[in-house]
Amino acid sequence: GSTYSSKVFRVTFLTLAVSVAVPLLGVTVLLDCPIDPQPISLKEPPLLTGVLEPNTKLRKAERLWENQLVGPESIVNIGDVLFTGTADGKIIKIEDGEIQTVARIGHGPCGGSEDEPTCGRPLGMRVGPNNTLFVADAYYGLYEVDPLTGETKTLVSTKTPIEGQKLSFVNDLTVTRDGRKIYFTDSSSKWQRKDYLFLVMEGTDDGLLEYDTVTKEVKVLMVGLRFPNGVQLSPAEDFVLVQETTMARIRRQLRCSNLLSITFRYYVSGLMKGGADMFVENMPGLPDNIRLSSSGGYWVAMAAVRPNPGFSLLDFLSEKPWIKRMIFKLLSQETVAKFVPKYSLVVELSETGSYKRSFHDPNGVTVAYVSEAHEHNGHLYLGSFRSPYICRLDLQHV
Repeated sequence: GSTYSSKVFRVTFLTLAVSVAVPLLGVTVLLDCPIDPQPISLKEPPLLTGVLEPNTKLRKAERLWENQLVGPESIVNIGDVLFTGTADGKIIKIEDGEIQTVARIGHGPCGGSEDEPTCGRPLGMRVGPNNTLFVADAYYGLYEVDPLTGETKTLVSTKTPIEGQKLSFVNDLTVTRDGRKIYFTDSSSKWQRKDYLFLVMEGTDDGLLEYDTVTKEVKVLMVGLRFPNGVQLSPAEDFVLVQETTMARIRRQLRCSNLLSITFRYYVSGLMKGGADMFVENMPGLPDNIRLSSSGGYWVAMAAVRPNPGFSLLDFLSEKPWIKRMIFKLLSQETVAKFVPKYSLVVELSETGSYKRSFHDPNGVTVAYVSEAHEHNGHLYLGSFRSPYICRLDLQHV
């Protein structure tokens, strides 16, 4: 009798499973998918060994101004005064430990991600030669802010299309020492910052732009970058580095002013047209912002890693657009984000792009959602796109 009942059970179970699965599949097919993902081919992630060996060095950082600010994405200093832009659209200064609002580019209300487009979201920030702040606001564009008066001046507005392209997600910027040229990224002409996960998963591309502060001209320098993010001029200002987040790599764009070295570089490395080449390929995580280090190299912050050994969700999904479609038909961005393991990683690159050292915080215990590492006075100030604090790491004792 037992075989009969197990047979009945099997048939019943299968019938049930099919009756649940078929409508579910039907619904999934009918549901709209917000993204149209492209297959992306990534190399197998680098092994986390040697210089990249996991450690807990980032946990030695101290949290500052906890719960007094949220999402200090990018950090600059004028003397010992710090400036940053926060999730509620403010540009703030921190002087002698006191936080003050300097300016805001958007207007309230400022609450959830739905308010972001009007509230504004200051991301990349730099100090110009006249000690003014240059700010990339994700929704409004490129601005110059006087840190003393709080006066804001529009340089590039997202309302104006550039070469027929809409700026939807202005992200980071880097300024020449003379203040003449600003290089900045537009991470997407389709997705806004609040939909950054769609952008990562879809793999659509965008570019690097150049703004001339004298002629007020905007030019597109590079196109076809998948989630162009942080940007940094080299110490000699002969090239610009651009983090290509979705591809886990850093691209290099040569600057035309320096003709001799360019000809030489073209000759030596057989560059692709337009003088763009790879600076670092196949990184251990998704690079966000990049800043100079005092050793002549660069600090790169990553808020998501590609574990190897281990399972990398990003790599698993990269060549399977159909799974991505299925996921985003059924789940919200917030839900999907919860499946991305929290892991903060900051690496120092040499001037030629080799890894010098790495600081980790597995599970993001002390430093979570790291977006930038800004070096000042023997310390790394660690920005974050959503944590309610700034972290400071003493480089002498790490």
